[in-house]
Amino acid sequence: MNTLVYDPVAPDLATAAHARLALDTLAGKTVGFIDNAKPNFELLADELAALLESRYGVARVVRHKKRSAAQGAGDAVLDRLAAECDAVIAGSGD
Repeated sequence: MNTLVYDPVAPDLATAAHARLALDTLAGKTVGFIDNAKPNFELLADELAALLESRYGVARVVRHKKRSAAQGAGDAVLDRLAAECDAVIAGSGD
């Protein structure tokens, strides 16, 4: 299985184009969110989910909220998300 990790910090033009291409391929797909339990991530995830559904045609959004930012998501959660999702966004808030 291939895993692509996109760094959201100051992308160059080639990386930005690649990210746009990746977004355009999400139509009909399932996107997951790993909420790290920091303040405001749930609000960010709500907005991103709405944007992904309305603009990019994402069919379904799956969420998992961790107990705290200090804990990992756990193998069972990661396995479930890998099985259900075409892309997963791990986030931060504050």
